[in-house]
Amino acid sequence: MSQDTPDTDRSGAHRGEEDSPDVDDAEQPPDGEDLQPAVEAALRQVRDHEADVSLFEAGLVEDIRVADGSVTVVADLADFPPEDAQAVTATVVRAVSDVQGVERAHVEHAQSAPDLEDRTTGLGAADRVVAVASAKGGVGKTTVATSLSCALAADGDDVGIFDADIHGPNVPSVLSVSGPVHSDEDGNPVPVDVDGLEVMSVGLLSESAPLAWRGAMAHDALTELFEETAWDDPDTVVLDLPPGTGDVALTTLQEAPVDGVVFVTTPFHAAVTDTHRSVQLFEENDVPVLGVVSNMGEFVCEDCGEVHDLFEDGDPIDALDVPVLAEIPFSSNMQGAPAPGDVPGHASDLAAAVRDRLDAIWNVDVPEGAVDLRGLPAEQRREAVRTGVEGLDAEEPFYLVSDRDPTPVRDYLAEVHGGESPFERFEVRRANPETWLFRAFRA
Repeated sequence: MSQDTPDTDRSGAHRGEEDSPDVDDAEQPPDGEDLQPAVEAALRQVRDHEADVSLFEAGLVEDIRVADGSVTVVADLADFPPEDAQAVTATVVRAVSDVQGVERAHVEHAQSAPDLEDRTTGLGAADRVVAVASAKGGVGKTTVATSLSCALAADGDDVGIFDADIHGPNVPSVLSVSGPVHSDEDGNPVPVDVDGLEVMSVGLLSESAPLAWRGAMAHDALTELFEETAWDDPDTVVLDLPPGTGDVALTTLQEAPVDGVVFVTTPFHAAVTDTHRSVQLFEENDVPVLGVVSNMGEFVCEDCGEVHDLFEDGDPIDALDVPVLAEIPFSSNMQGAPAPGDVPGHASDLAAAVRDRLDAIWNVDVPEGAVDLRGLPAEQRREAVRTGVEGLDAEEPFYLVSDRDPTPVRDYLAEVHGGESPFERFEVRRANPETWLFRAFRA
């Protein structure tokens, strides 16, 4: 099959009305044994008219699995550009869904086994971990998380996305990805690769099984997946958290080295009020809040181009007192399956804003000549402070950077000077969860 999208319709493959098999509504749905040939017959009507071959003739259909009205078509679309692969996938799903007796249709992209060597287990494998959270469900959190990860990957980063929404793992369906999940030689699960984006989700491990886990079970399962997932050295891992501030969110704060969190909310006063409580929880646990995404606050009429606000109570998001990273309208652009290299402009702008906030929080400008106590053992810290103070000129201020609260240094400066400190004004500022800045100014 040609990699060029045929000009027949937007799907990348065409199933014309004249080709569709007749369906007698009075007939009884076929049972599982008869459903497979019916599905195969429907798929043979899906053709690439440019190459004049069907999916079967092109060798794209590798397997058809039927179980209780659920049909999975395993298709090899690896040679297609992401947009064309998604279009063919949509066409196949429509063709199979039209078969009488089919209750659910799914396309599984055939994948070769990933490279299982030189992998690192745990989220510590990533240079940065960015969580995407929301106080309520239905505000577009997973859509934002998947689009953000694809936008970061499109800019050249090695990116992974970890679906921590253990009771409702929707990342695989949004990205149109399924298993199998392979394991390395130690039995650790390896993320599924989607055009260079690493994807791990409990939904990939359990397929369509119900996930009715209680708190302790969810905690244990998530902790194991955090610790055992074998990543291929990603620059960034995006964490899609469950909504609210329950056990899973708290587990994430305890177990995952989160460098920053992005909150997603609609500009509705009740949603913003709950978001404020969630922001406080993360701040109390020393997780930097990168900002908030205001989602679905407006839509643009396709006919007249006029902007319509969906919420009429002003903009309560300002009360959160955190940066607004993006304002995303209700748009069909955000409803498709994102892929690296194929994301809407809103997602690209969000990725740039997240990068800027991470740099602003974690790249600290240390004053020249400052005493750096970060990483020093306790017995060396006092000597480093003494040496630094004694090396100052008479009028120079004293600067210090530390990985813990340096407020006690005030008393030690007086001790160094025989009980009477030459410094009269002190400033202590926490630049980020791992860095404190201390300044002492003379009279």
